[in-house]
Amino acid sequence: MMSGCIAAFVSVGAQAQELVYTPVNPSFGGNPFNSAHLLAVANAQDKTEAPSSGDNASNPQADLFIRQLQSRLLSGLASQVANAIFGDDPQDYGRIVFGDQTIEFTRGLDSITLNIFDATTGTTTEIVVPIFTTGGG
Repeated sequence: MMSGCIAAFVSVGAQAQELVYTPVNPSFGGNPFNSAHLLAVANAQDKTEAPSSGDNASNPQADLFIRQLQSRLLSGLASQVANAIFGDDPQDYGRIVFGDQTIEFTRGLDSITLNIFDATTGTTTEIVVPIFTTGGG
């Protein structure tokens, strides 16, 4: 009887199959239907919190007021710059400092160059505004 079992095991041949890797993440060629599941798992594991917007995070009315006030102040500053450049008494050069922002303008023959320097980031933005002259008849 023992020889019959051994013969049964010996007669079964070994079969091999090629292993093929299939990625799970759809970003790397995986099944696109996995994306919602992977996103849900990632969000469940995410323990970080959204940054608060300062001391007024619990008071949206204060945030709205601060944004509107900043908008009005910047609008007034823009009006002053525009008046200095294009107003009744246009200037060839000017400099306006507002907090950490320094705005300098220079009038050329065919354009006005504005340089806006932000002291907090150290960046300078240059804007060139062409001057349109009306041809006389």
